[in-house]
Amino acid sequence: MLMRRLGRSGYQVSEIGFGAWGIGGGMWQGGNDEHSAHALRQAIALGINFIDTALAYGEGHSERLIASVLDRHPERHRTIIATKIPPMDSVWPARATTPFEKVFPARHIVDCVETSLANLKVDALPLEQFHVWNDAWLSDPAWPETRDTMVRLVEQGKVLHWGVSVSDHAPETAMGLLADPLIDTAQAIYNIFDRSPERGLFDMAREKPLGVIVRVPFDEGALTGAIGPETVFPAGDWRERYFRGERKAEAARRAADLEALLGEEARSLPELALRFCLSRPEVSTVISGMRSARHAEENASVSDGRVLSAGLLEQLGRHAWEKNWYAQ
Repeated sequence: MLMRRLGRSGYQVSEIGFGAWGIGGGMWQGGNDEHSAHALRQAIALGINFIDTALAYGEGHSERLIASVLDRHPERHRTIIATKIPPMDSVWPARATTPFEKVFPARHIVDCVETSLANLKVDALPLEQFHVWNDAWLSDPAWPETRDTMVRLVEQGKVLHWGVSVSDHAPETAMGLLADPLIDTAQAIYNIFDRSPERGLFDMAREKPLGVIVRVPFDEGALTGAIGPETVFPAGDWRERYFRGERKAEAARRAADLEALLGEEARSLPELALRFCLSRPEVSTVISGMRSARHAEENASVSDGRVLSAGLLEQLGRHAWEKNWYAQ
């Protein structure tokens, strides 16, 4: 497993990270804790040292499951866990018109940090992130108190670094916050379809420098080739809504178009999707969901130093797809 620098944090993180939304249950159905724990253990055995979770994932279940796996794991000392503070109003994505006091007041920041510390059974959070953000809040009268609280939590040793998970398809909504010296990382959607980080975020990543955590490399499954018109998701799974109507057929058609580009550089769509992300030097790590040991093995195998050629990247540029199925 190859390592990359996570911005100014000083961390060397595995370029393939473990995305722990799916193991939290709740919105993701069809898994179980035993398989999830096995996947996490296998990922660590393969050299993955970066785990991204959130307090909102299964109302803390993801954090607690991670803690149970790491509790007696010999590699715990080198594992870097990133978690997130949910908006107090439980609204995703962020609404610029919502008063900051209703989203991230200082007391909420402290409460969430303490809860995550307890869930993860650690004394310090390596990376704590806002789970949503909008730069309109920087001018809100409540922001200075929250920022002071963030600084105090660093001084107390409870949070080692701060970051933000930027809004779906819209990293421009957090560029003001990302310019703050207190913020070391940005988590953003980036994949073959969604190129939004190329419009400013990657420039900032080079200049600051900023650690970039790429999420949704497979577009929730559309870029794996496993979604087709007849795909049926487990009852209650949030993907029923994401891929509703004709969306499954559209995703399958676009995935089939990409299959014509497979070959020596990438032999499968998941490999192509991950290599696309890793071909950007601004990217520190790519987090993908792994609810099985097989997924961990397949994802980790892409970390071999090979990036896509300029010619293939140019061809992939024709497959960019502007959409927002989260909001629609």
